[in-house]
Amino acid sequence: MQMWGLNTYLYGPKDDLKHRLLWREVYSAEEEAQLKALVCAAESRGLTFVYALSPGQDIVFSSSCDLTLLKRKLRQVSDLGCQAFALLFDDIDHSMCQSDTEAFSSFAHAQVTVANEIFRFLGEPPVFLFCPTEYCSSLCTPCVSKSPYMLTIGEDLLPGISVIWTGNKVISRELSAESLAEVQAVLQRPPLIWDNLHANDYDSRRVFLGPFKGRPPGLRAHLRGLLLNPNCEFEANFIPLHTLGSWYKEVKEEGKGDEEAYSVERALSAALQDWMKELSLPLQPGRQVRPTDLKPSTLSVKSKSSDSSDNQHGAQPKCPITSSQSTGALASDEIPADPVTSQDLKAGENQVSKSSSHEKSSRRGLCSGRAPLSEAQVRLLVGLYYLPHEHGPPARNLLQDLTWLKANCHCVSVNGSGKKASPQKVEDWRARAGRFLAVCDDVALLHSAVVNSINRAVLYDLYPYIWDLRNTLLVAKAFICWLEGRILSEGSPLGSWKNCFHWCGASSGAELHGVEAEPWVFKGGLSGEVQMLLPVGTSSELFSHPPPLFPTSRLYNIRPFQQKDKVELYRMVCQLHQRGKGSQDAAISHPDFIGDRCLGASLALCPEYSLVLEDELGVCGCAVGILDVRSFAKRCQATWLPAMRDKYPSRLHGANGHATKEALLFFHEEQDYPDSLLYHFPSQLRLEALPELVDCSISRSLLTALLTALKANGSQGVFCEVQPTDGLRMEFLTKLGFLEILRGEARPREGVVLGRLL
Repeated sequence: MQMWGLNTYLYGPKDDLKHRLLWREVYSAEEEAQLKALVCAAESRGLTFVYALSPGQDIVFSSSCDLTLLKRKLRQVSDLGCQAFALLFDDIDHSMCQSDTEAFSSFAHAQVTVANEIFRFLGEPPVFLFCPTEYCSSLCTPCVSKSPYMLTIGEDLLPGISVIWTGNKVISRELSAESLAEVQAVLQRPPLIWDNLHANDYDSRRVFLGPFKGRPPGLRAHLRGLLLNPNCEFEANFIPLHTLGSWYKEVKEEGKGDEEAYSVERALSAALQDWMKELSLPLQPGRQVRPTDLKPSTLSVKSKSSDSSDNQHGAQPKCPITSSQSTGALASDEIPADPVTSQDLKAGENQVSKSSSHEKSSRRGLCSGRAPLSEAQVRLLVGLYYLPHEHGPPARNLLQDLTWLKANCHCVSVNGSGKKASPQKVEDWRARAGRFLAVCDDVALLHSAVVNSINRAVLYDLYPYIWDLRNTLLVAKAFICWLEGRILSEGSPLGSWKNCFHWCGASSGAELHGVEAEPWVFKGGLSGEVQMLLPVGTSSELFSHPPPLFPTSRLYNIRPFQQKDKVELYRMVCQLHQRGKGSQDAAISHPDFIGDRCLGASLALCPEYSLVLEDELGVCGCAVGILDVRSFAKRCQATWLPAMRDKYPSRLHGANGHATKEALLFFHEEQDYPDSLLYHFPSQLRLEALPELVDCSISRSLLTALLTALKANGSQGVFCEVQPTDGLRMEFLTKLGFLEILRGEARPREGVVLGRLL
């Protein structure tokens, strides 16, 4: 049997329960109809449809009952028109039950006996695949050539059965003719490669858009065929399948000279050009183009049937056959002006505070018109999500710059080393920082372009990945902006350089684990590696969260506070307070009162730990922190509070009402915290953000950016004060790892104190 010609589709989705977990159960009439439609669709397109079954987790090989059920299941599929089959025994325990141990000489013997009998039962079909438990070199004990399991498979498995192999690893960076020749000798037949190069089901933060590579065309002489296991998201597989086609074309024309052999770059360029045409089509999820899709103001995306046969050439569909509906969601440009209810926010990410200006709230989060992505943006997208063992050029440059900036940040420290650094070193740092920030901005623009893409099918498949990277880089960009002139170098009384900067020694995933490691050890791909290069990178709850219900193309920026921001921040917190309290308190006579009370001391005494969130309409949030509350309290008592007492005397003229008088006492009472609190949580923070942000995770990124700055300068823990009635804020902080540490008698006026170790 030769499986060449881009002509095979293997059905073996793990989320079809009757493929693995419930393999003994036959399909219902409705499921039969769907499976038969899939078989017929493959046949009409000239594809060999291979039905795979994975009984290995609980089959009793010596049980005549299990064998009868296995035959019944495969006979049912055969009666639907399927003529090609696969038995998969991958990722299972080698141990056998007592009855199997008595009936068979080895685990391999048990598998071979069942596979041979099923092969004969089905009439020795021309395509019958067998996936061994040792399906790659790294799983063979002690090695491929000496593995008793592999030797038994090679000697006893009927010659008409093809054996699946993934290479040296589960996900092989490269396949070599030498290693495949060794496998062929042991199996006594050429292996069938099950290529996991683009499979991404092992990491929810990774997708692989790069070209088919690391497999020289000359491998054909050592293979019975090759199946490409694709990304879970169908739209992510255009370049992998396109370049696989280019590779196969070269396999057919092996007589060409070296200059005409398969070129990865040439194949990638050709695929990119064709994908650009695809991206300009107004496709909806399910890949159906409807006349109404061409209208710019469609209010909703309706559910539609997805043609399962669109999957191609050895791809494993990831949806169960029991569900053939692809349900759309509202895109952000399809949302009414003010649609976000409290239930919507809870389903996504609950907000922290109440709203301000109605003019901004009616516009904030809405998208512009749809358009295709530019070629530069598509190349950037592919470079950011390249291959399991390899980043594309833009991702490599981004990681290299962040690693260098982090390791050399002492040259721009606010004290110590920064003053001794040469001007050239400082200029080099700033230039590299500028380059890093520019790439972060490019990714933000790419995110907006994907949201506004005319091809909505691509949006729904790729949005979670680009959204995740956009958020991670938003924090990284804020951190790099914050570093210059704000980082404390060695000699700071708050901690030594080694203690505060242990994260400077971390390396990127590939450097840390080596190229021979399986790619699932590189947690999170590019997003994960950027995360791990940040001071709070080990706190996964700060970075891993679901995307919002409503995608938005709004551009956001988190940056250090500047004095010119004070007026806008004061206005924002005053409006938030008015909404929350329903009254203006002392702000009637003093517009600055709420701003002075909430933010004033932090902005005046430690502005270096104040971050501003802005979008295209202006300031929409802030996070202010205090690195050392003890020293801050002393400075506050010495300078800030006396000035405020003069500005707001306890018996202010025109101040009426109990609430107003109580508010004015804020500046006339000493504020202290117990030593037991400050010992573990020396830092304090306050977060304010407008609730109209459609992408509610921006508040999370803002808080994470502040925690990053505090941690970088040695903080071991941080706390904040929350009113017991503010359920949304309590829930938001709890999701980020904050726990209640103080309540009631210690701080009765402020309510609950939540803390988090860093």
